[in-house]
Amino acid sequence: MSATAWAQSAAAAEQDKQVFVQAGRLLADPANGRVEQERTLVIANGKILEVRNGYHSAPEGGNTIDLRDSFVLPGLIDSHVHITSEGGPTSELDAVKKTAADRALDGLMYAQRSLHAGFTTLADLGGDSDAVMALRDSINSGRAFGPRIIAAGGVGAHGGHGDVHGYRPDITELFARPGRCSGADDCRRAVRQAVQRGADVIKIASTGGVLSNTAAGLSQQLQDDELRAIVTTAHALGRRVVCHAHGTDGVNAALRAGVDSIEHGTYLDAESIKLMKANKTYLVPTLLAGATVAERAKTASWMPPAVRDKALEAGPKMVDMARRAREGGVQFAFGTDSGVSAHGDNAKEFALLVSAGFSPLDTIRSATVWGAKHNRIDHEVGALTTGKLADLIAVKGDPLQDVTELERVSFVMKSGKVAKL
Repeated sequence: MSATAWAQSAAAAEQDKQVFVQAGRLLADPANGRVEQERTLVIANGKILEVRNGYHSAPEGGNTIDLRDSFVLPGLIDSHVHITSEGGPTSELDAVKKTAADRALDGLMYAQRSLHAGFTTLADLGGDSDAVMALRDSINSGRAFGPRIIAAGGVGAHGGHGDVHGYRPDITELFARPGRCSGADDCRRAVRQAVQRGADVIKIASTGGVLSNTAAGLSQQLQDDELRAIVTTAHALGRRVVCHAHGTDGVNAALRAGVDSIEHGTYLDAESIKLMKANKTYLVPTLLAGATVAERAKTASWMPPAVRDKALEAGPKMVDMARRAREGGVQFAFGTDSGVSAHGDNAKEFALLVSAGFSPLDTIRSATVWGAKHNRIDHEVGALTTGKLADLIAVKGDPLQDVTELERVSFVMKSGKVAKL
């Protein structure tokens, strides 16, 4: 037998070994909210075979993991991150110094921090597309170990949020972002090219953004016909459209065009809530990003004035926005905009959601079953039930009583492989 064949055979044999995870308390399916006592998860080939009553040990050749002193729940899903970067005083310089290869390696480091924090699935919404897709493919193929990544292709207005700002004209032209468009036909082209490049989802910005270094406000930037063209083209190609939106006009224009989620939603109003409920649109509130930029704007001398002004205006409004949307019956998915905040701190979003009136259980649902449905991966993850991938985490305390327990994850497994013990 060749060395390659032997290695493949050994890897297959290792995958076939059963892993028994003994859970003291188990929230297997956050949808029903039922916490069970003294259960054993039986895992093989990265999937859950069954959940047994009581504590059981793996047969000879298998592996038993003792979490009898822990609270076990599904791996967490962050539906909005920027995995290849992290905001700070060198951000502008990094944009012209770091290559896609640099970004991919940074992304692997940040992804592993997020995984160790309990986030087994991340949706990257706007990083360097070559870097993010290379990282996604490397993890999917087993060449790297990290959280599964859903990679977006960015489409947005020339000169709008997500384009390049703040540099001299020749530098701006040199670093022009792919996917920028003007006019409905050009935006259709941008969507098609994003899918061609490997995008799992299309990320757009219907309004200005806080971190764009331009005093262009937070109102609508993509026009109605452009929004309709993007959504119809993406949906025809089997891709969801997730939409960065702050200003009320841009939120509602995007909703009328049929986007699948609103990211941020700072100035949404009663009409927004009505449209979201009618269209079954998800809201990904990213409260941690709002809190981070508002706090940073008070002290960060490196933050450009145009960015600081928007951060101080928009950031403090986001918790109240989430409260109004929750009371209005909007469906939510958990997202942090990490990269604005530090990667690995994602779980701080849970406490902010509680401050907006969510129950701890509903915050967990937003990062498990609701997030899985939003990302169309609920057939694989989001619950610890038979046939699902073995993505699970553990904490020592009870997150249904104190949601900040999720900031102290003690065990992580992704697809049957231990990432943190």
